[in-house]
Amino acid sequence: MSAIFITATGTDVGKTFVAAALIRHLRQMGHEVDAIKPVVSGFDPAQAASSDPGILIEALGLPLTADEIDRISPWRFRAPLSPDLAASLEGRRIDVDQVVAYCQSAVAQRRDVLLIEGIGGIMVPLDEERTILDVMMALRLPLILVTGSYLGAISHTLTALDSLFQRDMNVLAVIVSETPGSTVPLDDVVATIGRFAEPVIGLPRSRGRPGDPGANPNFGGIFGAERKR
Repeated sequence: MSAIFITATGTDVGKTFVAAALIRHLRQMGHEVDAIKPVVSGFDPAQAASSDPGILIEALGLPLTADEIDRISPWRFRAPLSPDLAASLEGRRIDVDQVVAYCQSAVAQRRDVLLIEGIGGIMVPLDEERTILDVMMALRLPLILVTGSYLGAISHTLTALDSLFQRDMNVLAVIVSETPGSTVPLDDVVATIGRFAEPVIGLPRSRGRPGDPGANPNFGGIFGAERKR
């Protein structure tokens, strides 16, 4: 796949963790990879290295500069809220059409593989009427759905999949990013979701940084996989 959109069942389930793992995996396979995360909330310039754009930039092997942050994440907001609310607090408004055009331009200019990371869950609002799902529907790129292993994640995942399938979106895979401290075993969440969709891949948090030896799941099952409905 030359361009993939990474979305999630909700906020803080591990989209950036997964995106970084995929970047390192693809780079190790010899691909030239780029990544963008158009919209970011909760961005503190003083903590740029640990921000979502900073993590992507580090995984790409690029220097952490203001220009790179601007290139990867043009719409940045300080408040850790949904993008529409975070923008409103700054007296700003997200132009969703511009977000779509920015993503389309990045897809057109890619050299090899491009990963686009969304924000929040699949229907987090961007403005008064549209959500990140509207961006995904406009782009029509293959999707990776990220979820956690927390109690309730299975229902949230199946609900998200139903919403995506109802809109005829192409879901390449579900990746379960292990939720730190969860009482539900990662393997059990993967197995249960796997009864309704495939492939479903578990990504542990306890074996080092994503992409380090021993931390890589089998991402090979993502490409060319058929999905269940």
